[in-house]
Amino acid sequence: KQWYQRRVAITAGIRKKKDEEAEGFTLKAGMKNTKVRGPPSADAFKERPAKPTSFRKFYERGDFPIQLEHDTKGNKIAWKVEIEKLDFHHYLPLFFDGLCEVTHPYEFFSRQGVHDMLEHGSHKVLPVIPQLIIPIKNALNTRKKSSVCTSLKILQHLVISANCIGEALVPYYRQILPILNIFKNKNINKGDGIDYSQQRRENVGDLIQETLEAFETHGGPDAFINIKYMVPTYESCVNN
Repeated sequence: KQWYQRRVAITAGIRKKKDEEAEGFTLKAGMKNTKVRGPPSADAFKERPAKPTSFRKFYERGDFPIQLEHDTKGNKIAWKVEIEKLDFHHYLPLFFDGLCEVTHPYEFFSRQGVHDMLEHGSHKVLPVIPQLIIPIKNALNTRKKSSVCTSLKILQHLVISANCIGEALVPYYRQILPILNIFKNKNINKGDGIDYSQQRRENVGDLIQETLEAFETHGGPDAFINIKYMVPTYESCVNN
């Protein structure tokens, strides 16, 4: 009996040693005593490192006509020249390039600088749209929550900053919307709890829905079909 138990144990040990892992859909995967490994993670939500931005280089060199001003309401940008007189073709793409930044003061200056220029730019913003697409795409592609939320708020402001901008963005949906499609349903489910990110407008899923609705509302007759092509789960807020 002991001899039989020892032989069974040895045989089991041999079988365990023979079990090998193999990639799926290979010849080895179909062999006996082979364990097929599962597919690797796609890391769709994994944060990507941002490349050094031109905004940081220009800021450290002192090329921007801005400085930080403190008041009772918090920090704001003090412009050394009138915003309307700035060269938007030069400065606006640089401020958009800084949307990848997540450290102070670069993040604050780039975000607030974009909002100030969009607020006072009016007709000067539209001709610069093609130069803004790559910086927006780079900021979204970092997949960092802070950068994505900031970029979505900027896009909402951009669409309403002047006439025809919403329609001018339609040809660039292929560059902008893929990341929105990935994060569209990434909401925080707290059950009966309170999600304070909604009050602070930091819920990515809600911001994406607001942005897509703004695109459709201001993008003209071709906006919805192009949004639907890139984000299949989006439902129209105009036709319904």
